[in-house]
Amino acid sequence: QAGCEDNSMIRLYNTKTREKADFETIERGKVGMYVCGPTVYNYIHVGNARPMILFDVLRRYLEYRGYQVTFVQNFTDIDDKVINKANEEGVDFNTIAERYIKEYFVDAQGLGVKKATVHPRATETMDAIIDIVERLIENGHAYVAENGDVYFRTKSFKGYGKLSHKNLEDLQSGFREIKVTGEEDKEDPTDFVLWKPKKDGEPFWESPWCQGRPGWHIECSVMSKKYLGEQIDIHAGGEDLIFPHHENEIAQSEAANGVPFSKYWMHNGFLNIDKRKMSKSLGNFFTVREIGEKYDLQVLRFFMLSAHYRSPLNFSADLMEASK
Repeated sequence: QAGCEDNSMIRLYNTKTREKADFETIERGKVGMYVCGPTVYNYIHVGNARPMILFDVLRRYLEYRGYQVTFVQNFTDIDDKVINKANEEGVDFNTIAERYIKEYFVDAQGLGVKKATVHPRATETMDAIIDIVERLIENGHAYVAENGDVYFRTKSFKGYGKLSHKNLEDLQSGFREIKVTGEEDKEDPTDFVLWKPKKDGEPFWESPWCQGRPGWHIECSVMSKKYLGEQIDIHAGGEDLIFPHHENEIAQSEAANGVPFSKYWMHNGFLNIDKRKMSKSLGNFFTVREIGEKYDLQVLRFFMLSAHYRSPLNFSADLMEASK
């Protein structure tokens, strides 16, 4: 298909269908690929490094096979974590975002990860975010609550749950048990936020509903559409993003655009530390920068590629020594 010497068919495992399928692109010889990037409030950790490396390999392989790949990886540069970090240091949120975007590229270069074709930022696509939210309200898939919150009406999207294979009725029951204080204006517990009002001391943007900022899920739908169009070939990220992030992306993108969002969904397995899930509370949380003080980061890249990408991978000093 791509016009290269190797004419063997590429097969990919699709999270959505739970099976492998022949890889056929929307446009012959071209691949549009979106991989969710980091929230830039600190140095990236080794868990972030796994999807960075794995999907860099996939991109390089597709290019090797002759495809023209447009690779998009976003930066979430406005988020509670970014704002909290800025408040702690007494600086503007942009200062935090700029600092850690710059540090991201230092680590990415050490890991041998190519720069994306484009690295969009949430704050650079605010007008487009407001436009798609307006469209969702107009077509009945979203609504404005009394306090200015805009929610996606999950029941309005018949295919909700098709990526994670979760049943909406079960989700509704579960969400009722853990309903979050301050979300009483939701029509249904499973509805998710598209736009939220500003809080004291937070940055905000003007919108038809209130001064505020977007929810996390809507950012990726908008950045993907802006740089890859309404339909893309591959959407990828860690398996922790399957639900609710990627599920919500599908719902809002397809409800707004009226066409299937991504042909193939790919997700990598979790990274564990000493056979326990990586967690700050357990004290087993390492940044790539810290690992780089002990090892050449190419050793970490080799280690990450030593297991099947969908399998859990255990990170330990012994395994790193073996990779070295």
